[in-house]
Amino acid sequence: MNFVVVGAGAWGTAFAVHLARTGHRAVLVPRRPEHAIALGAARENVEYLPGVALPSGVEVTPDLRAVLPAADVVLLACPAQALRETVARVQGARVAVSLAKGLEAGSHLRPSQVIAGMLADARVCSLSGPTNALGVARGDPSAMVLAADRADGALEALQAAISGPTLRVYTSEDLAGVEYGGCLKNIYAIAAGCCDGLRLGDNTKAALLTRALAEMVRVGTALGARADTFYGLGGFGDLVATCYGDWSRNHEFGRQIGEGRAAAELLVRRRTVVEGYRTTESFAGLCMERGIDAPILRETYAILFQGKQPAAALAALMTRELKRESR
Repeated sequence: MNFVVVGAGAWGTAFAVHLARTGHRAVLVPRRPEHAIALGAARENVEYLPGVALPSGVEVTPDLRAVLPAADVVLLACPAQALRETVARVQGARVAVSLAKGLEAGSHLRPSQVIAGMLADARVCSLSGPTNALGVARGDPSAMVLAADRADGALEALQAAISGPTLRVYTSEDLAGVEYGGCLKNIYAIAAGCCDGLRLGDNTKAALLTRALAEMVRVGTALGARADTFYGLGGFGDLVATCYGDWSRNHEFGRQIGEGRAAAELLVRRRTVVEGYRTTESFAGLCMERGIDAPILRETYAILFQGKQPAAALAALMTRELKRESR
């Protein structure tokens, strides 16, 4: 298959490397022309994925219009808040696969909903799971889930094309669940980072992740997803990886807040995006509108947007009314 990867951050670059390694044509299209020139010259993404050489099978170009007509699949490797602008550049794409993990601010739309609203004739999918860019680029054995609104031969063909000796891809028809899982885990990774910043230890973090999973199921199902999806790669798997991985931007962001830094201070002049920040705001709004009980999410929102101290947020969670354990 011919793949065009739009966005040359760490994740877009890593996926282009993986696709080329499995024998596909992979064209990487950076957002900035000067970045494309630098990548083509160095054959390495020094800015976002240093130390990983681009194999000869990865083509780099700033000219999206020139390569789009031949693309069987377009992978959108951009932050959720840049997705609408990016989709506007890929009009005519036949298959669009989102790698974004966040809700659009204001509209609260999932990535696939933004894409489908702009590409009426395209098949829209989402690729998610417990993976980080460097691991995929290095060829560490990994697994992901490819979600679409229906299962058919075309989805299975795409699954087979993306899979390889180092990446096993599963499919799911719960597109909403896979996307909500990928969004929510970033919020809980910020909360887990706060715990680590406060040096609270394994007991606290284990309890947080267990209740975060229960909350993820409750929020997701209230928004129309299937409960079992959140116990899979796009839910529990991604939650564990992001809450424990040293590579996780959301976890690192939370850890620094737990150590006493302010969210606004950390976001100034930041080169990479912390998807969980705006996603927390979107989900807080959604839960308020729908009357969904999400205490961990609510306290994380208070830390990020209302100046609440992480220790005070934890105390609020620990002193809630006692209840029977339930999912």
